[in-house]
Amino acid sequence: MHVGYERIAMTVRHNWLAWANIVIKIALVGLLLYAVSNQDMPQFSGKAMTGRALTYPIAILIVPITWWLLRRSGRSYAYPHLVDALVALPFLVDTAGNALNLYDTINWWDDFNHFLNWVFLTSALGALLIRTSLNRWAIAGLIIGFGSVMGVLWELAEYFTFVRNSPELATAYTDTLGDLTLDTAGAIVAAVIALLILRRQESAAAGT
Repeated sequence: MHVGYERIAMTVRHNWLAWANIVIKIALVGLLLYAVSNQDMPQFSGKAMTGRALTYPIAILIVPITWWLLRRSGRSYAYPHLVDALVALPFLVDTAGNALNLYDTINWWDDFNHFLNWVFLTSALGALLIRTSLNRWAIAGLIIGFGSVMGVLWELAEYFTFVRNSPELATAYTDTLGDLTLDTAGAIVAAVIALLILRRQESAAAGT
C-alpha cells in the first residue's frame, strides 16, 4: 500500500513539473516575440532583444536535445522536467524583467535578478549531480565552479552584445564585479541546497 502511494505521488509530481515546464517555455517564447515586435518601447531600447530572441530559444533546447540524444544511444531516462524548467527559468525572469521595465525602474532589480537566476541555473546542475555517486563536496564544488564560469561567460556576452556601445560602459567594471559576486553567491546557495538534499537522502537511507 505504501509503495502504491509513493507511485501515485511520483506520477502527480512528474505531471505537475511537466505542465510547469511547458508554461515556462510558452511564456518565454511569447515574451520574446512581444519584445522583438515592440523594440521601440523604452524598456527594450539598447537591451539587445533581437540577440536574446535568437539565443534564448537555443539555450532552452539544450536539455531536450541532450535527452533525445541519450535516448537515441539506447539509454532510457525519464524526461528531466525539473532540470529543464530550472534551465529555462532564468531566461524567463530576464525577459519578463525587461518587458515590465524592472531594470530601469527598480535600482536593485538587476542585482536580485543575477542572484536568483544563478540559484535556478546552478540548481539545474545540482538536480543532476545529486543522482550520481559523486562525493557531496565534489558536487558542491562543481555547482559553484559551474556558476562562476557561467557568470563570466554571461558578462562577456553582455559586453559584446550591447555594453561596449552603450552609456553603461562607464560603470560596467563596477557593475560586472557586483554581478559576478552575486552569481557566485547564487551558486553557493544552490550548492547548500544540494548538500541538504543529499544529507536528507543519506539519513532516510540509514533509517531504512
